Amino acid sequence: MRISFCQGLLTGAIVLNLLILYYVSRAQQQMMEKRREPGKGAPKRASLPIPGMGIGSSSSRGPGITILVREFEDFENYVADVARSFLKIRPELPFVVVADTLPYPPLALPEGVRLVVLKPAPDQPPQVSRPELYIQTEYVLVVPDGVELDLGRQLDRLLKELEGEGGGPVRLVAAPVLTRSAVQCLHLRVSLREWTATYAPAASGSSGSVCTALRGDAVILIRTEDLFNLSTPLSKPLMTSIFIQTSLRGWKVKLLEGPAFGSNRRPLFSSAHNQWKVDSRLKESTARLFREFGIKRVIQAEGKDQWYGCRKETERCFGTVLDDTPDYLYLDRWTPPCCLRALRETTKYVINILETSGVRYWLEGGTLLGAARHQDIIPWDYDVDLGIYLEDIPNCDYLKSLDSGSLTDANGYVWERAVEGNFYRVQYSEANHLHVDLWPFYSRNGVMTKDSWTDHKQDVEFPEHFLHPLVPMQFAGITAYAPNNHQSFLELKFGEGVVENPQYPNPAKKRLEKSKL
Repeated sequence: MRISFCQGLLTGAIVLNLLILYYVSRAQQQMMEKRREPGKGAPKRASLPIPGMGIGSSSSRGPGITILVREFEDFENYVADVARSFLKIRPELPFVVVADTLPYPPLALPEGVRLVVLKPAPDQPPQVSRPELYIQTEYVLVVPDGVELDLGRQLDRLLKELEGEGGGPVRLVAAPVLTRSAVQCLHLRVSLREWTATYAPAASGSSGSVCTALRGDAVILIRTEDLFNLSTPLSKPLMTSIFIQTSLRGWKVKLLEGPAFGSNRRPLFSSAHNQWKVDSRLKESTARLFREFGIKRVIQAEGKDQWYGCRKETERCFGTVLDDTPDYLYLDRWTPPCCLRALRETTKYVINILETSGVRYWLEGGTLLGAARHQDIIPWDYDVDLGIYLEDIPNCDYLKSLDSGSLTDANGYVWERAVEGNFYRVQYSEANHLHVDLWPFYSRNGVMTKDSWTDHKQDVEFPEHFLHPLVPMQFAGITAYAPNNHQSFLELKFGEGVVENPQYPNPAKKRLEKSKL
């Protein structure tokens, strides 16, 4: 068979293409083999721990200490000086600076110091904003701004102390720094159920103080694994944040006695204005931290109360209550203490007005139950109920004019007729709707009844003899009036044994575990 010129040309082209593909494939294979050989081909990238694969694990970290500076002000700081002082004496130390956002003006950091910005950037890989990926040593030394190292053996002393603890309850070691304020060792108790942090002085020992929190300027040595196993390891204010989390885990800190750490004695801020800015930022960051941690009350070691939430100008700390079960019960928490305080204030205020106006009232429902059990509001309750005589309403100026609408009195309390029934409500303020409900009853054939009912099982008629006479009873720090024979009254409303057997309002939705009482 004859092969035409065109057929021969086509066959030659196909063969040539096959040869080209063969040699290109061979060349690519050789390049890949070279890359697999150590020291050849493309430079090998520094390996970083993969999230979820060894982060925080001591097996993925080597010996030594990383110096970490977290809290400093971008408008005035000594971070670069701190880094140079450490690297001058111990040049092998890794040094990491952590900021929320990129500092401005920029930090003039020495070569080798890593700046990690926590705020993620859309054009950067995720590890850039994760400081734990850059700390490959077993320990971290958290250093305040302005502390300069003058003796390397200071680090060795801290390390020896922490290694000697062997992973027991003491999981942090601290040393005071040269500042104007002394470091105080405190005992910290955090009750998330009660939204409260309580500080108290701690006793000192011969070789140092062991406690659960510190107040003042100190360097803190902690295992890297422990630091990054905290829920939010680098939240600010840093010491407050760390010790709240470590105290909840049962960890303790040892504050060393002896010479202070570092050599710096200069004040951090050169002007009163800058100090004011720092104080304002600290106040804001503290409030934000407690809000994020769900802490509404802080009791300082001197006994001073600090409140975070439920002021007259703010909304209440929880939303609409569904199925008689506020959202905080699902978090295994009880009523925030600031809400209880506001309810007590409102109750005292309303009772005083009722008494001075000649309106007969009594503690009702769950409020009476709280008085019988605690002489106070039930720890998980969210309002207060008072019964009143319908015929006495004209005696009170605030109630008699509430045919419709509402009024705000001179003290900021809001009086209104409830939209969901024929009763009255007194709110803590226009913004904060914590409230006392006033339920008007009247007598019919010796039975107390009313015109508006709810679907609560305790909302029932009852014999009038429980109100003749009304008897004084301690409640929320005052003496209020209550039905006589309150035990029988409560069992009529709630069932037998209700005083002795606490339970949440709707056990079908959320039950109270007796072990948590």
